[in-house]
Amino acid sequence: MANSSTTKSKEPPKPAAPPVTTMSVVAPALGWLIPGAGHLIQKRWIRGLLLMGSIVTMFVLGLLMQGRVYKPNGGDILDILGFVGDVGAGGLYIVTRAMDWGQGAISHATADYGTKYLIVAGLLNFIAVADAYHIAIGKKP
Repeated sequence: MANSSTTKSKEPPKPAAPPVTTMSVVAPALGWLIPGAGHLIQKRWIRGLLLMGSIVTMFVLGLLMQGRVYKPNGGDILDILGFVGDVGAGGLYIVTRAMDWGQGAISHATADYGTKYLIVAGLLNFIAVADAYHIAIGKKP
C-alpha cells in the first residue's frame, strides 16, 4: 500500500493577494499626482517631504535649464520613453503641459541636461509611488 503523503505533491502554499483598501488605492494615486503626498497621507513625514523636495527640485531645475518636455506621441521609441519618464512626474507634468513650458528649441548645452532632469524626476516619482503602495498594503514598515 502506497503512503498517501508520497503521492501528493508538496507545493508551498500560495501567498494571498494583498487586500484592496482605500489607502492602497489613494496613496499611490495621490503620490503620482503630487510627488511625496502618498507618503504624507500615511504619516511618513520625513520620507514624504524628502521625496517631494527632491522631485520638485529636479523638475524645476530641468525646466530652468530649458529642458524639453515630451508630448504624448507614437513616434520614435526614445520620444515615447521620454514621455513615459516625464509623465511620471504627475501633476508637475500636467501643469507644465498646460502652461506650454519646456517646448522651446534646445539651444543651450544645459538644455540636454535639463531634459534628463525632467525625465529622472518622473522616474523617481514612479519609484516613490510604488513605495507608497507597498507601505499602504503593509509590505514595508
